Amino acid sequence: MGKMRIQNNIRKLRFNKDEMTQQALAEAIGVTRQTIHHIEAGKYSPSLELAFKIALIFEVPLDDVFQYVEE
Repeated sequence: MGKMRIQNNIRKLRFNKDEMTQQALAEAIGVTRQTIHHIEAGKYSPSLELAFKIALIFEVPLDDVFQYVEE
């Protein structure tokens, strides 16, 4: 098995939810806009609690938001 990384679909999910901004998502889950930016860019892996909060905002299963993929 090669190196694994977490990828996410947050940007696409935000766009599909009335073009929600990073700021609006951040406020909804109690983090900064910069945190959302870093998660979307793959520079920061959120806690499990934060990951579930994001999935709940978009009303999708966790694995629709985050995937563990081989590079």
